[in-house]
Amino acid sequence: MAAIVSGWALLLIGLALSMGGVWLIAVGGSWYFLLAGAGFLISGWQLVNRRRQGLWTYAALVIVTLLWALWEAGLDWWALVPRCSLIVAIGLWLATPWVARSLTAPPQDDAQLPAAGQDWRRSSMPLTMTLALALLVALISLFTAPHAIEGELPPGVAAATPNDSGTLPPGEWHAYGRTGLGQRYSPLDEITPDNVARLEEVWHYHTGDVRGPSDPGETTYEVTPLKVGDTLYLCTPHNIVIALNADTGEQRWRFDANSALNLNRQHQTCRGVSYYAPSAPPADAASPADTGASAANGSCEHRLFVPTADAQLLALDADSGQLCPGFGEHGRIDLTANMPNIKSGFYYSTSAPAVSQREGLVIVGGAINDNVSVNSTSGVVRAYDAVSGELVWNWDPGDPKATEPIAADAAYTANTPNMWSTASLDEALGMLYLPMGNESPDQWGANRPSTTERFSSSIVALDLASGKLQWVFQTVHHDLWDYDVPAQPSLVDLDVGGRRVPALVAPTKQGELYVLDRETGEPVLPVEARQVPQNSRLPDVASPTQPVSKLSFDPPALSGKAMWGATLFDQLACRIMFHGLNYQGRYTPPSTRGTLVYPGNFGVFNWGGIAVDPERQVAFTTPSYLAFVSTLVPREDATSLEVSDGSPGPGLNENFGAPFAVSLEPFLSPLGLPCQQPPWGYVAGADLKSGEIVWKHRNGTVRDLAPLPLPFKMGVPDLGGPVMTAGGVAFISGTLDYYVRGYDVTSGEELWKARLPAGGQATPMTYSDSRGKQTLLVVAGGHGSLGTRTGDSIIAYQLPD
Repeated sequence: MAAIVSGWALLLIGLALSMGGVWLIAVGGSWYFLLAGAGFLISGWQLVNRRRQGLWTYAALVIVTLLWALWEAGLDWWALVPRCSLIVAIGLWLATPWVARSLTAPPQDDAQLPAAGQDWRRSSMPLTMTLALALLVALISLFTAPHAIEGELPPGVAAATPNDSGTLPPGEWHAYGRTGLGQRYSPLDEITPDNVARLEEVWHYHTGDVRGPSDPGETTYEVTPLKVGDTLYLCTPHNIVIALNADTGEQRWRFDANSALNLNRQHQTCRGVSYYAPSAPPADAASPADTGASAANGSCEHRLFVPTADAQLLALDADSGQLCPGFGEHGRIDLTANMPNIKSGFYYSTSAPAVSQREGLVIVGGAINDNVSVNSTSGVVRAYDAVSGELVWNWDPGDPKATEPIAADAAYTANTPNMWSTASLDEALGMLYLPMGNESPDQWGANRPSTTERFSSSIVALDLASGKLQWVFQTVHHDLWDYDVPAQPSLVDLDVGGRRVPALVAPTKQGELYVLDRETGEPVLPVEARQVPQNSRLPDVASPTQPVSKLSFDPPALSGKAMWGATLFDQLACRIMFHGLNYQGRYTPPSTRGTLVYPGNFGVFNWGGIAVDPERQVAFTTPSYLAFVSTLVPREDATSLEVSDGSPGPGLNENFGAPFAVSLEPFLSPLGLPCQQPPWGYVAGADLKSGEIVWKHRNGTVRDLAPLPLPFKMGVPDLGGPVMTAGGVAFISGTLDYYVRGYDVTSGEELWKARLPAGGQATPMTYSDSRGKQTLLVVAGGHGSLGTRTGDSIIAYQLPD
């Protein structure tokens, strides 16, 4: 009876695989699934008729599947599992006595069955041997790492720390990337690869600001706190600014900007505040809270600049948390001033402003909701006097030469590229570096003026004092993929070709790390103009070439072989979908058919950026890989909803006024898993002088992504940034499992991890407390659009005394 039931099950599986296999062949895919379906059908028919040849046919199917899987995937465990697991699991059942004893060869009458049933071992022997072979291959593949790069980064060299990072006390963290250079590097060296495993939690603070049911979907904790003197400064998603005792985590003061909720906002977050002191405190200075007269009279001698979700720039007294009355209008600047097409909730600021201590300037850009309308507001970048709040200069991509402050009755150019991330600055050179986003709509650019598009998805260098344009380097020509420059560039001096070059390292969504001379914008590492797909039949013509850096994390192009799924069935579905999409590799133009965009606009690198060690001249990176599907949807008119459901919100991706809306979704299987095979996330170390990726390891588990909390190390995306230290250790907390991890910078080996109470999608930082103890600080509050667990935790770790 077991054989008959099993046979019917095989017939159903065979029918499904055969039908799907015919469909896959019709769209140009693999013949395997049709052949496998035939194998199931033949084996199932034989088992229904109680013939032992059914087991032999199934054994042949196991061998064919194993050979096919090895040919397509090699000894890659997570690629072999969906190809073989179902077939092996069924084979293990068929090889049991309950099935084999009910078979004969071929039955003539029922009286022969008991005698024939005694020969079940011989009947199942071929199948048993093939299953043993499959399990041996699985065991071998479990201990291989076909995607890894093994190596060691060069040791540190005796070199002067570049620019202003040398003037900052080692235990301080005064800007979003520690300094205006954006290196995310600390000269502290108490924590080393030898002792990092001993780190333990020393205090835990709860901000009390948690995501609520009325919040926008992407309400996220992405803040990197500052440390000045003995005080920590941070902001929360709802623009509450908090000062903490850096030794104990005890709250010193709290300021609520009272930025009302608005569902029109695409993002509800605050990535950081900025610090300004006209005369920076010396290395042994006390906290601003202990500087006597400043604290007594609230003079705002030391101040924080806070971007808000309702498009304001606030100046707070760092001592008391009170608004600085002499800045702007009672401590506030309205960032909607002189802005065209302003609508509540569609323009705001999420990233820490850049602050020039030398020039006394605070420089701010702004976030514009993606793909809502062709009539969005301006991407202007503005510099204000850090004391008075007076507008000093404005750089408008639509009028880049007119940097003197705009007239009160004038308006900036509408619908221009914007800087939603944080700028870097070089005080010594007197230059500012803007990571620019794309001009909206992201996937349709036929009507973009060439005067503004030259700044889309580019790095723009300005004179720090005047805002005058110095140079521009475009990372994507005619960007149709939302490949913004998402992260603050890292500035570092490199020893290349026998000379020291003032360099800029810019990570991008498409996976390039452009290494440029920050004085001229010329490449330090070679950049090749590479031919890219040109198959669009729409009026919007893509650029024939794109710039590709020697230091590139661009993944191999996808193919049918790279499709994945938890089972053979959803892998089959992914292959059918893959062959039905428009895809000729990276930079395939959008289409009405649906274009596979890989890397997707989630980005190989996003706002968290990279960490750079200025002495070793190396980078610690966290590349992520997820494919997206971009489909242009013809619009009937300028107002109808084509891709959104009409619920409260900004109408993302509707592109009102353009000929097409855009449907933009991750490329997922019917089970909601990525259709491309893992790993989806890595840690990697790069030598910035040679442009070589020296090591690369999959990173993170699916413990908090799978229905069961299984800690399979498949390599998951990281959204957040790394921090590196002079001790040779790097830290990240942004992987989609809830851990903070420490790594050996030299080899990339994971040395330590600690469980977090929520998603840690922020960049950690490190500082020293009043005793000189190095402290690691982690923010864990979750990420709305990623679905990680929400929270409000600020956690400090130290080595035990």
